[in-house]
Amino acid sequence: MMTIIVCTEKLGDLLIKLFFKYILIRCRFYFVLFYRAVLVRIWKDCVTGLSREERTYQYVLTHATPGDPDSILEAFDVWCSKVEFISTIGPKKGKILDRLLMELSPMTVLELGAHCGYSTVRIARSLPPGARIYSLEMDQRNAAIAEKIIRLAGYDDDTVELIVNPSDEVIPRLRSDYGLERLDFVFMDHWKKCYLPDLQMLEGSGLLGKGSVIMADNVLFPGAPKFLRHIRKSGLYEWKVHRATLEYSKGIRDGMAELVYQGIK
Repeated sequence: MMTIIVCTEKLGDLLIKLFFKYILIRCRFYFVLFYRAVLVRIWKDCVTGLSREERTYQYVLTHATPGDPDSILEAFDVWCSKVEFISTIGPKKGKILDRLLMELSPMTVLELGAHCGYSTVRIARSLPPGARIYSLEMDQRNAAIAEKIIRLAGYDDDTVELIVNPSDEVIPRLRSDYGLERLDFVFMDHWKKCYLPDLQMLEGSGLLGKGSVIMADNVLFPGAPKFLRHIRKSGLYEWKVHRATLEYSKGIRDGMAELVYQGIK
């Protein structure tokens, strides 16, 4: 009986060790992300007295060539992958976006969530001459950084108009205040909880025409389940999800949703 009890205890200890080992292996990428995105940020905020976005801009300013969008993006990618994590679309998912823009050649683009301007620059360099981006950013401090990055890359107000306001205030006024008649391409990379209500506002605005394309980042992580449920059930779109990993991370599955508007049926 004593032998059975001892063996049972050892088996229990072994199972506990295996369980924690499994958790560590399975979740190690999330631990790394938490360390880089949260703990490092808090520490550097205290040490430098600057925001993460301001630190990013300082690095790009000193390591990139003004007027060269490729150099701007390369400096961003080095900073985000090797120095300090910041959420942008990144180079791998960025190539999917690049390829789609090259195929479509949209003339009027709406970006929801400029953040530091990385995706804005990435979009702008892939557009045909005469195209214009209306880029929304609700955070004034981030918008100030984005403005500097966009102008550093060589894009003026005729190519990129940065609008500092929440999306739910701007979208209903795009036609009246900005003279837009149609959106050829929409890129969503702001708060994931805003994806669905903003898409529904766009559907009701009359700015989406047959063939208008919407691309939404991070639909799998952190995820936008209500958004995905809507596009599956609405019947308004042809759609697919481009599988990828989270920007500047390994082992965290993510994806970008590509929607082609088919109009009201």
